[in-house]
Amino acid sequence: MPNNVLQQIRAEIAPYNCQLVAVSKTKPIDMILGLYHQNQRHFGENRVQELVEKQGQLPDDIHWHFIGHLQTNKVKYIAPFVHLIHAVDSSKLLKEINKRAKENNRIIDILLQFKIAQEATKHGYSGKDIFNMLEENPLSALENIRIVGVMGMATFTNDSNQVELEFTALQHYFQQLKDRYFSEQESFKELSMGMSGDYHLALMHGSTMVRIGSLLFGSRE
Repeated sequence: MPNNVLQQIRAEIAPYNCQLVAVSKTKPIDMILGLYHQNQRHFGENRVQELVEKQGQLPDDIHWHFIGHLQTNKVKYIAPFVHLIHAVDSSKLLKEINKRAKENNRIIDILLQFKIAQEATKHGYSGKDIFNMLEENPLSALENIRIVGVMGMATFTNDSNQVELEFTALQHYFQQLKDRYFSEQESFKELSMGMSGDYHLALMHGSTMVRIGSLLFGSRE
């Protein structure tokens, strides 16, 4: 991978104060180290077993993001070290993360996943579901998790107008949650949206965290 790709992306997102998460799923250790040695510290994985194996082989100062659909019975394997869980999409998962974080004497940061795309394969809450869940599960009862923002994935399409509408919707949900539940919590600040094909649009709509894989590592095998 050419060094200038990483530097170019960093230069593009810097004015937006946006965090780059390098999506390293399926990629070998040496490729991850290639970015690590260019001072990249945030990496994203979507399979628990692969994440655990890589975490055991790579430097301790890497911040590991779990970006995939997380099953409740696998939370325990990443709870000791995960930096941020991106795709929390059920009350059951929320409670399990809280339980496992407590067992590890940690507070784990999470993002609530909204379904903004039209594709059936995308996971996430509807807007109504999120608000109902927060009413049913008061934040005071979830002492070992910290909800730091929201995330969503736009429809995989060349229609930029549709993608912009979906990003605008997520931005609106973020602000609603901030106003209603997190107005006094500075930690609730992450609007995670944008990947290799649409991160420029995401930046224009307030993204604070982009997840980029193929541009950095090449297409998945």
